[in-house]
Amino acid sequence: MHKVLLAKPTPIADDFSDPFWKWFKGCLGALDGTFIDVRVPEHEKGRYRKRKGQVAVNVLGVCNPNMQFIFVLSGWEGSAADNRGLRDAFTDPMV
Repeated sequence: MHKVLLAKPTPIADDFSDPFWKWFKGCLGALDGTFIDVRVPEHEKGRYRKRKGQVAVNVLGVCNPNMQFIFVLSGWEGSAADNRGLRDAFTDPMV
Protein backbone atom coordinates (compact mmCIF):
# COMPACT_ATOMS: atom_id res chain seq x y z
CA MET A 1 0.00 0.00 0.00
CA HIS A 2 2.92 2.38 0.59
CA LYS A 3 3.54 2.49 -3.16
CA VAL A 4 0.08 4.02 -3.56
CA LEU A 5 0.24 6.43 -0.61
CA LEU A 6 3.90 7.42 -0.62
CA ALA A 7 5.12 9.43 -3.60
CA LYS A 8 8.82 9.66 -4.32
CA PRO A 9 10.03 13.27 -4.40
CA THR A 10 10.56 14.89 -7.76
CA PRO A 11 13.85 16.71 -8.37
CA ILE A 12 13.84 20.50 -8.20
CA ALA A 13 14.63 22.19 -11.50
CA ASP A 14 17.95 24.06 -11.66
CA ASP A 15 16.11 27.22 -12.71
CA PHE A 16 13.62 27.13 -9.80
CA SER A 17 12.85 30.82 -9.20
CA ASP A 18 11.40 30.99 -5.68
CA PRO A 19 13.54 33.63 -3.84
CA PHE A 20 13.53 31.61 -0.60
CA TRP A 21 14.99 28.59 -2.38
CA LYS A 22 18.54 29.97 -2.06
CA TRP A 23 18.37 29.22 1.69
CA PHE A 24 17.22 25.64 1.12
CA LYS A 25 19.09 24.58 -2.01
CA GLY A 26 19.64 20.85 -1.86
CA CYS A 27 16.82 20.40 0.65
CA LEU A 28 14.28 17.74 -0.35
CA GLY A 29 11.50 19.02 1.90
CA ALA A 30 10.61 19.55 5.53
CA LEU A 31 9.30 17.50 8.42
CA ASP A 32 7.50 18.47 11.58
CA GLY A 33 5.28 16.99 14.21
CA THR A 34 1.97 18.08 15.63
CA PHE A 35 -0.73 16.82 17.94
CA ILE A 36 -4.31 16.00 17.03
CA ASP A 37 -6.81 15.91 19.90
CA VAL A 38 -8.62 12.55 20.16
CA ARG A 39 -11.11 10.70 22.31
CA VAL A 40 -9.93 7.44 23.80
CA PRO A 41 -11.39 5.06 26.39
CA GLU A 42 -10.97 6.31 29.96
CA HIS A 43 -8.46 3.58 30.87
CA GLU A 44 -6.11 4.65 28.01
CA LYS A 45 -6.14 8.41 28.60
CA GLY A 46 -2.88 8.38 30.56
CA ARG A 47 -0.90 7.17 27.56
CA TYR A 48 -2.41 9.78 25.25
CA ARG A 49 -2.18 12.73 27.65
CA LYS A 50 0.31 15.43 26.59
CA ARG A 51 2.44 17.53 28.94
CA LYS A 52 -0.25 20.21 29.18
CA GLY A 53 -3.07 17.76 29.80
CA GLN A 54 -4.81 17.39 26.44
CA VAL A 55 -5.47 13.90 25.11
CA ALA A 56 -3.95 13.60 21.64
CA VAL A 57 -2.03 11.54 19.09
CA ASN A 58 1.36 12.55 17.78
CA VAL A 59 1.52 13.07 13.99
CA LEU A 60 4.70 13.34 11.91
CA GLY A 61 4.38 14.94 8.48
CA VAL A 62 6.89 15.35 5.66
CA CYS A 63 6.31 17.64 2.71
CA ASN A 64 8.17 18.47 -0.48
CA PRO A 65 9.09 22.03 -1.55
CA ASN A 66 5.66 22.34 -3.23
CA MET A 67 4.00 21.92 0.18
CA GLN A 68 2.57 18.51 -0.75
CA PHE A 69 2.59 15.84 1.93
CA ILE A 70 4.73 12.91 0.84
CA PHE A 71 4.66 11.02 4.16
CA VAL A 72 2.44 11.05 7.26
CA LEU A 73 2.82 8.84 10.33
CA SER A 74 0.13 9.11 12.96
CA GLY A 75 -0.98 7.12 15.94
CA TRP A 76 1.74 7.53 18.53
CA GLU A 77 0.33 8.48 21.91
CA GLY A 78 0.50 12.14 22.87
CA SER A 79 2.81 11.23 25.75
CA ALA A 80 5.38 9.74 23.34
CA ALA A 81 8.48 11.81 22.62
CA ASP A 82 8.79 13.25 19.11
CA ASN A 83 11.90 11.22 18.43
CA ARG A 84 9.95 8.02 19.08
CA GLY A 85 7.72 8.67 16.06
CA LEU A 86 10.69 9.74 13.96
CA ARG A 87 12.61 6.60 14.91
CA ASP A 88 9.54 4.54 14.01
CA ALA A 89 9.45 6.17 10.57
CA PHE A 90 13.11 5.34 9.96
CA THR A 91 12.77 1.72 11.04
CA ASP A 92 9.47 1.00 9.25
CA PRO A 93 10.17 -1.51 6.43
CA MET A 94 7.36 0.06 4.39
CA VAL A 95 9.23 3.37 4.09
